[in-house]
Amino acid sequence: MEISAERSAKSALIWTAMLAVYIFWGSTYLGMRFAIESIPPFLMAATRFLIAGTILFVWRRASGDPLPTWRQWRSAGTVGLLLLLGGNGGVVWAEQRIPSGIAALLVGSVPLWMTVLDELLRRFAPHRRPAEARPGWISLIGILIGFAGIALLVSPSELTGLGGEIDPLGALVVTLAALSWAAGSLYSRTAELPEAPLMGSAMEMLVGGAALMVAGTLTGEWSQVHPAAITAPSWLGLGYLIVFGSLGGYVAYTWLLRNAPTTLVSTYAYVNPIVAILVGNLLAQEPLTPRVLLAALIILGSVALITITQRRKS
Repeated sequence: MEISAERSAKSALIWTAMLAVYIFWGSTYLGMRFAIESIPPFLMAATRFLIAGTILFVWRRASGDPLPTWRQWRSAGTVGLLLLLGGNGGVVWAEQRIPSGIAALLVGSVPLWMTVLDELLRRFAPHRRPAEARPGWISLIGILIGFAGIALLVSPSELTGLGGEIDPLGALVVTLAALSWAAGSLYSRTAELPEAPLMGSAMEMLVGGAALMVAGTLTGEWSQVHPAAITAPSWLGLGYLIVFGSLGGYVAYTWLLRNAPTTLVSTYAYVNPIVAILVGNLLAQEPLTPRVLLAALIILGSVALITITQRRKS
């Protein structure tokens, strides 16, 4: 009876954490859109990660985590640059031009890029990746289907016959951001990082936040900062990103990695875009066109196909 009660309690905790990851990370795309209404994008993202990273770093040091070594800082810095400067920075900049739900859907292609980059590493730099099962033909079909969905989403209306055309520059920047995020995720597999995952996350946030601050400075965003003109939705959006996106989401995710099946945790990759699209439509009246729905079905279906196939091979 006691074992059954413990299992039930742990199962409830796992699903509570999964819902937190689904909702918090899925809704951060809309939070970014609100935050950049009156705060320049790079400086907003820098503020978010520097505050959250500092809180996490102080917390982990107070909990007894040792000071990171120089090699760990270098590795975490590389991951932070790829994930937060290239990945999140690209997304937050592009959300000035495209709806948040579309950005989330394009970011949902990260598993496709990871599979492609993983195969390139296998061929040209096998020492940089752990030995794993090679992707089969079903995974390759999934990749082709996924990129066909992206092409459908961003192609001109004249070619598809569907309305709701997406800004091409914004779509391109988010696609490159997804590629950067995939590269950072693959690099983190073999990088020398602290044993405590949250300490590593804190370091990545601090380096990525500093890099975003430099990007905002180089692009002249400081001249656009007018504290008196920052709107309430922007303040709320920034606070939501710090508390729920960077802190709540990360804590829940890292706990799940140690306590829940990987197959369950990985479902966030195709649940988050759905949450983002629905939240964007309900709270910000972002368009939910047939093009978006069809592309979402194709892209997220291909991601699910690749994920399930890889898990079975493993």
